[in-house]
Amino acid sequence: MTAIETSPILRLTEDAQDLLFREARTANAFSAEPVTEEQVQAIYELVKWAPTAMNSQPLRVLLVRTPEARERLLTHMSEGNRAKTGTAPLVAVLAADTDFHEHLPTVFPHFPGAKDAFADPAPRAETARFNALLQAGYFVLGVRAAGLAAGPMAGFDAKGLDADFFPDGRLRSLIVVNIGNPAENAWFDRNPRLDYDQVVQSV
Repeated sequence: MTAIETSPILRLTEDAQDLLFREARTANAFSAEPVTEEQVQAIYELVKWAPTAMNSQPLRVLLVRTPEARERLLTHMSEGNRAKTGTAPLVAVLAADTDFHEHLPTVFPHFPGAKDAFADPAPRAETARFNALLQAGYFVLGVRAAGLAAGPMAGFDAKGLDADFFPDGRLRSLIVVNIGNPAENAWFDRNPRLDYDQVVQSV
């Protein structure tokens, strides 16, 4: 199957498949149209239902809205990401909560010992990172589902950002996501994707 072919097997409409995957792109420039609180809430109310191990939900989202906070954030971004982060209507820092286990009695109530299973901070932090990264992928799809464009980036000084925005050490940044409506010429050329036979094998 090529990148432009569609499948009658998938339950999503063709338009929804295009919106989330085939025509969705990583934006590098945005219009000045603002992203509303209602849009962000709608994105979260959708993506919160996606799966994580033991329903742990360690993703935390910091919306960088004020000019002062944006300037602080820019000091931690790599040079190639600074301009687009400075002009995006909204920037979200996606982070992992290393103390996610405190919520397990609420979100995983049928296993009373769930919180105690994560008493060791090192494996708990790894679990937080892995599952928050899953949720970060869901978050990007949620942004697309809202009709917005996302520009996820890993090019930043994570230690510096964490010391600045999360000084208590509980949250650890994973990616920074620019969010908004794409400007003209917001995209690079689409890069090739691997074919099915290059990725999938059966045993």
